[in-house]
Amino acid sequence: MTDDSADAGDNPLRAEARILSGAGTALPATAADARALVEEQIASHAPGLQCTEAGVRVMADVLLVTSELVTNAIRHGGGLTAFDLLTTGGELVLYVADASTRLPVTTYPAGRESHQIGGFGWPLVCHLAQHVAVTPLPDGKQITILISLTPQAP
Repeated sequence: MTDDSADAGDNPLRAEARILSGAGTALPATAADARALVEEQIASHAPGLQCTEAGVRVMADVLLVTSELVTNAIRHGGGLTAFDLLTTGGELVLYVADASTRLPVTTYPAGRESHQIGGFGWPLVCHLAQHVAVTPLPDGKQITILISLTPQAP
């Protein structure tokens, strides 16, 4: 089943989504490379983030979302075609594009076949990010996410 709710018209990122040409941040070869770029960006723009337990959790969420998007682009999206990120106002905006026009897929537990694996990453991304936008491109798609870097009170 395709979950296109991330492309809802009321999504504030939809109007702001940058269409990338691959000329932004260096294109990571692996999810680990992408996580390293994200860690470097956050360390320079939110240096105290990992000084608290709540900040460590925020960083773990950011790195998990990064891993999910980049891994899926490589494994299921025909390859990573663009990657960029920026931090602004205590938020991280992450742009990941791949070569597949197929929208992300959500697998619901009730409809799973016993032999089926995967399908849980997209709901996780949508849960952890404040905003998600999927922008169809002529040669693939771009996923734009916004994650707050401000730890929430417990």
